[in-house]
Amino acid sequence: MSSHDDAALFEQLLRPHLPRLFRLACRLTSSKVDADDLFQDVLTRLYPRLSELQNLEHAASWLARVMYNHFIDDQRRSARRRLRVVEESSLAGGSIEALGSTGDNLHGAVWREQIQTLDRALNMLSEEHRLVIMLHDAEGYKLKEIQEITGDPLGTIKSRLHRARARLREILPDDGTFL
Repeated sequence: MSSHDDAALFEQLLRPHLPRLFRLACRLTSSKVDADDLFQDVLTRLYPRLSELQNLEHAASWLARVMYNHFIDDQRRSARRRLRVVEESSLAGGSIEALGSTGDNLHGAVWREQIQTLDRALNMLSEEHRLVIMLHDAEGYKLKEIQEITGDPLGTIKSRLHRARARLREILPDDGTFL
């Protein structure tokens, strides 16, 4: 098979998974710039594994596992090199509020305030709790898929999800704004 054929097959196999994979990169890194880097690194590492990709039954969870492992490896390398200051970043534009731009200023302001409140609450969770709630509740991964991605036992994942939700209920306003 030629390199052109390989590239076409690679694109065909990955195209359905790219949006979800990029969202996972954004959620893991909390920065569009870092997410772009992580996403590109993972794609670069996946290309030589084309034959492996062809034989996968459940590519979505396998791809997420590859990305998660690469992210964790990068975090460990970075921690060994130096302490890093993490600045507040976004998935698009200047902040997370930029994601909810609507034509209705009042509705947009309320929506942005809710997003900011939720973002602050999520940042108050531990890394493990935030990851499991983002994978399950925001990205829609099933518990078994999260187990494949993180390598953690299913019981641990269930416990973390339960505790993360309970903690969010404690943190978030009890005014019916968040259900």
